Amino acid sequence: MSGNAASSIPDIVIGRLPLYLRALRRLRHVGKQVTSSHEFCKRLDISSAQIRKDLSHFGGFGKQGTGYQIDFLIEKLRDVLKINQEWLVVVIGAGNLGSAISHYRGFQDRGFRIAHLFDVSPDVIGQRIGNFVVRPLGKLADTIREEGIKIAMLAVPAEQAQSVADQVVAAGIEAILNYAPININVPASVQIQYIDPVTHLQRMTYYLDG
Repeated sequence: MSGNAASSIPDIVIGRLPLYLRALRRLRHVGKQVTSSHEFCKRLDISSAQIRKDLSHFGGFGKQGTGYQIDFLIEKLRDVLKINQEWLVVVIGAGNLGSAISHYRGFQDRGFRIAHLFDVSPDVIGQRIGNFVVRPLGKLADTIREEGIKIAMLAVPAEQAQSVADQVVAAGIEAILNYAPININVPASVQIQYIDPVTHLQRMTYYLDG
């Protein structure tokens, strides 16, 4: 992942914040109002000392002996992660994966909204998939610029990923979530994350009895 050179906070710390936020939301869902780093520890398999250290980067969110107010900490973490606003996202690739992403409702109420679905295939352009009419890739750059979109998800074949990444970066995209099973090159100013289930499966099979 390319980092933000202006930030003094390690990226690994930033990567744990969404886990904390998810755990807090679940605690709130079951009616909890206050929690502690020790409760986090049990839910996340992260030491309570590490949790306290991570949160200390962003200010004093709790008091010794009283723990954390869940609603307050949720809002503070939303502020830190800049998801106290709605981010528009474009999905490139309207195949099985892109279609599934566009149907996924888990983005709602968590700071993101799929705005458009793009593809290059004449067979799917103009077709309705869920709430979206698939748009041609040729309209991508104008759409990104006109709507100020900064995030793209790539659900394209590996051989197309670099070319599509180049196009979205040139159009102004600043963050990419790449589902293609290949590393792509982007400028240091562009954030990129990879999702490849196979690599995670391969990591786990190392520990299994053959």
